[in-house]
Amino acid sequence: MDKTYQPHAIETTWYQTWEAKGYFAPQGSGEPYTIMIPPPNVTGSLHMGHGFNNAIMDALIRFRRMQGRNTLWQPGTDHAGIATQMVVERQLSAQGVSRHDLGREKFLEKVWEWKNESGGNITRQIRRLGSSVDWSRERFTMDDGLSEAVKEAFVRLHEDGLIYRGKRLVNWDTKLHTAISDLEVENHDEKGSLWNLRYPLADGAKTAEGLDYLIVATTRPETMLGDAAVAVHPEDERYKALIGKFIELPLVGRRIPIVADEYCDPEFGTGCVKITPAHDFNDYEVGKRHNLPLINIFDKNAAVLATAQVFNLDGSINSNVDTAIPTDYAGLNRFEARKRIVAAFESAGLLEKIEDHALKVPKGDRSGTVIEPWLTDQWYVSTKPLAEKAIEVVENGSIQFVPKQYENMYFSWMRDIQDWCISRQLWWGHRIPAWYDDMGNVYVGRDEAEVRSKHNLGDIVLRQDDDVLDTWFSSGLWTFSTLGWPEQTDFLKTFHPTDVLVTGFDIIFFWVARMIMLSTHLTGQIPFKTVYVHGLVRDGQGQKMSKSKGNVLDPLDIVDGIDLESLIQKRTSGMMQPKLAEKITKQTRMEFPEGIASYGTDALRFTFCSLASTGRDIKFDMGRVEGFRNFCNKIWNAANFVLENTEGKDCGVNDEPVELSSVDRWIISQLQRTEAEVTRQLEQFRFDLATQALYEFIWDEYCAWYLELVKPVLWDENASVERQRGTRRTLVRVLEVALRLAHPFMPFITEEIWHRIAPLAGQQGDTIMLQAWPVANEARIDSAAEGDIEWVKALMLGVRQIRGEMNISMAKRIDILLKNGNVEDQRRLAENEPMLKKLAKLESIRVLASDEEAPLSATALVGEMEVLVPMAGLIDKAAELGRLDKEIQRLEGEVKRVGGKLSNAGFVDKAPVEVIAKERAKLAEAEQALAKLAEQRERIATL
Repeated sequence: MDKTYQPHAIETTWYQTWEAKGYFAPQGSGEPYTIMIPPPNVTGSLHMGHGFNNAIMDALIRFRRMQGRNTLWQPGTDHAGIATQMVVERQLSAQGVSRHDLGREKFLEKVWEWKNESGGNITRQIRRLGSSVDWSRERFTMDDGLSEAVKEAFVRLHEDGLIYRGKRLVNWDTKLHTAISDLEVENHDEKGSLWNLRYPLADGAKTAEGLDYLIVATTRPETMLGDAAVAVHPEDERYKALIGKFIELPLVGRRIPIVADEYCDPEFGTGCVKITPAHDFNDYEVGKRHNLPLINIFDKNAAVLATAQVFNLDGSINSNVDTAIPTDYAGLNRFEARKRIVAAFESAGLLEKIEDHALKVPKGDRSGTVIEPWLTDQWYVSTKPLAEKAIEVVENGSIQFVPKQYENMYFSWMRDIQDWCISRQLWWGHRIPAWYDDMGNVYVGRDEAEVRSKHNLGDIVLRQDDDVLDTWFSSGLWTFSTLGWPEQTDFLKTFHPTDVLVTGFDIIFFWVARMIMLSTHLTGQIPFKTVYVHGLVRDGQGQKMSKSKGNVLDPLDIVDGIDLESLIQKRTSGMMQPKLAEKITKQTRMEFPEGIASYGTDALRFTFCSLASTGRDIKFDMGRVEGFRNFCNKIWNAANFVLENTEGKDCGVNDEPVELSSVDRWIISQLQRTEAEVTRQLEQFRFDLATQALYEFIWDEYCAWYLELVKPVLWDENASVERQRGTRRTLVRVLEVALRLAHPFMPFITEEIWHRIAPLAGQQGDTIMLQAWPVANEARIDSAAEGDIEWVKALMLGVRQIRGEMNISMAKRIDILLKNGNVEDQRRLAENEPMLKKLAKLESIRVLASDEEAPLSATALVGEMEVLVPMAGLIDKAAELGRLDKEIQRLEGEVKRVGGKLSNAGFVDKAPVEVIAKERAKLAEAEQALAKLAEQRERIATL
């Protein structure tokens, strides 16, 4: 092997080999084990969430594959209706063309062209992460098989009375001209206004204070044109006498009732609330309770979306003659209408006041435009009947959430579930399998021929619904549609239900719950047995990664490295605000003055797994990646050491007689414990604890101790053949097993090294990923050897500690004395004295007699036994005291400086929290070091 670890020299080559040889395909003879990849958007590119999610899934699938399970990790991508349509529309717009210029069919041809040429970049990036998905089975939510499954699901649900068409409020994107889901709405904190408007009472009614009007407060004055009532709390004494009376709606002249509803908060404003059922989700519910009319004030044709192609759906005021909306405002943009309506209230003396008000403004996550709650005809899934079964399978344990507390979130959503709007006013997506005649009658079927035959429609003109289905509908079928449903394929019979779904908590309702509802109803099976819920990947300060904050990291930049200027350009590209770009540039230069080094895939994956504690958000720390890159180096260097000492030598793999030292028996024993612990933690989805156990064994036990402790045997020409053979066999066999344990987390480096180590350990095979998962053998746990070597380690550490505290060079051989040692201590000394002298650089080791007085010495404890290093002649007392005084003086200055800063109220009040925390940590570290040096000086002064 090369002397230094170079990840890029091995990663691409190994992945190509694995994929070419079909190692990712199902091939185990054991029980099936299936994971479905959450399908990333075909428009997407890899982000830290994908990197984390894939590292977890691949660790699971490689673990189970090595256990002999018949594993399938099913890959694929989502067609991402809105996102993909926007990409192609932007490209056309740059050419001066709109989708309407092309027409639906030609536009869809352009989308498919883009998908075939540029889409799917994310799947190429997933390969760079080492994900062992079965690419031969890659699916796309718009491919023929899945499209047939979507039509079948729609028709069956409609036949079961669970899909219907209805007029309800939706989130309407006035720029994209489509309904969007709650997940696609972002609430932005903004400074706004609260307009207090006077609404005159009708029929001479007066308030308790004698006023002939009520004051209502609103953040959206333009919607008053569609007001259907004014509501007050039923127990509000100020307005009880007015309940049932009427308001004369200003500007419109329509009489609207005063109703009592507990939705009103008597403490907010005047306690009076305008109710606009067609333009506010809360008002819609109030309207249903009081049978209020739904008055749509926006674009006139918005209510006939599915029966005609309509393009003027941008939130302009209409002139609804049925409800007498003034024509003065017809055709106005909603925000222009707001200005004119406020001006009209002011002119009429009906504007009480305008107050500053903090708002949460809903905006489309892609369009950036303010979302309108809008009354339209849409297709819905009746979810309450589906939710009953979906709740039951979690309650009875058929599906388990890890961590379990997410079940509460799931139950909360499912028990208060609303019907699901599944239609979208887009062209890219699964077109709804419904047809209309000229009378507006609707017919649902798998295709037009089926509709005509089923309903005896003859040759009458039919037009298919223009809408497409919400992408969550097709992705809700993901676990079974990808396996061939509705056909009962062998893959469906073998791999469904799937075993584990790995996902973030943010889509438990939008995706997880819908998969459970659709699968249990359409297949009679649960979609998966376990839902492993992970947190979101945040930056080192715990902030959400976002482009506007300039803290986004690309996993592949960590894998491959990126220079500073390229990183800055990447983070600021497309920013319209120069000040923000300047801020992010400065921030990036401070955080990554030399760019990001290349760490390789294994270091990144191990980092992700080490951070995967149950359900918590992940603070991603580049320091950890660097630490685990060092871990990769450590494994590489250990392998080189083992090869240097075993290649071409007798390693006892053919059952030749061997003699195992206590050191050999100790590391073998530790290996059994590590095998059991890593397996146990992986089975419990504690990836953080599994990687911790593995790291501690490889770094601390095998590399730091075992490789050092066996050097005297390996290099001792007088050691017996059996002893050396036993040590070499232990060297290679323990390393080979450790590589198998590490493979799920670090696939590339383990594969590369395994091919060099495996033959020496008597193992054969084409790839480590198809080798057997290590199983602990309790018979090989040797408590006696563990006790002996822990004693040796403690003694050596005690000597090292004394050398460090007394500033005694490691090159200088020293004498040590042992005091208060028992019979067991003496036995251990007798068995390990040559090794201790060699490794601890000791001139002699002597056990003090019980009545013998010890010279002035530095001391360490090993259990109750004292390890003494006589100081006479070892150090220059005056020089050492001078050195310590200088260092103590420096630390005192540091304590004074940092302490003064932290006692300054001006600094503490203004500095960021993380800066203060860093300064406090610095002060504590300096104080601790100062106390230690003072103690050391006192000891030396007494010599």
